[in-house]
Amino acid sequence: MGRIATRLAQCKAEGRPAFVAFLTAGDPSLERTVSAALELEQAGVDVLELGVPFSDPLADGPVIQRSSERALSRGVTLARVLELVREIRKASQLPLVLFSYLNPLLQRGLERVAREAAQAGVDGVLVTDLPPEEAGDWLRAARPCGLDTVFLASPTSPAERLRRVAEASRGFVYAVSRTGVTGEQQHLSGDAAPLLDRLRRLTAEPVALGFGISTPEQVAEATAVADAAVVGSALVRFLEEEPRGDVAERVRWLRSRT
Repeated sequence: MGRIATRLAQCKAEGRPAFVAFLTAGDPSLERTVSAALELEQAGVDVLELGVPFSDPLADGPVIQRSSERALSRGVTLARVLELVREIRKASQLPLVLFSYLNPLLQRGLERVAREAAQAGVDGVLVTDLPPEEAGDWLRAARPCGLDTVFLASPTSPAERLRRVAEASRGFVYAVSRTGVTGEQQHLSGDAAPLLDRLRRLTAEPVALGFGISTPEQVAEATAVADAAVVGSALVRFLEEEPRGDVAERVRWLRSRT
C-alpha cells in the first residue's frame, strides 16, 4: 500500500477519523508552506493537500482564490510546487496529494507530471475539473507511476457519474458536502450524509468529506459519517491573517471534538 492507504488504514485500526488539511502551495511563501506542512504533521494531520496555484480556480471560493493570486504573483508554478514537495520529503513522510486544475498538468504534459510528481514524493493527485469520464489519459499516466487518483463526488452526481468516480478513485474518494465552491460555512449541509450512503454502496475506499468544514463541531459532524474531514479555507484564511501563526494549534482546535 502507498502512504495514503497506509495512513488511512492506520486511522481505521485505531478507531479514529482522519484529518485532511489543505494549503495553497506558495502562500504566504514556499518556505512557509514547507514549515507549515511539518507543523501540521506534528499536530496530527493525516493527509496534506497542496493546492497548485491557478489563475481561474472555478471550484474555489474567495479565500482560496486570493491565495492562488498571491502565490502566482510570487512566481509559484507547478514545477516549483514539486520542488516544495521535495523539500517536505527531506523531513517528512506525511501523505501528500496535489490538488490541481487540469490546465497546469496539460501544459507540462500528463506523463511528465506523473513521473516528476512520483519522483518528488507526491502520493496522489486530485484534478478538480477532470471528470472520470474524460480521465483516461491521466489514469494511464498516473497509475504506472504509483500515484493515487482521487476524484470528486458531489450531492448532485447522478448514479452513473458516482459509479465512475468510485471506480476511478484510489487512496480515497473526496465527497463534496454541498453544491457550490469551497469556503467556510455556518452549518454542514444536509446533503452530506445521503451522499456518503450512496458512495458506501459503491466503493470500499475511504471517503473524505470536504467543502465548508471550518469549526470543531463541523469536523465532528463530518467524521460522524465520513472516514475523514477535509479543512481547507479555514486554514488558508488563518495563514492569510497570521502568516507566522501557530497553524498546529489551529488544527488541534479543529480536532478538539473528535
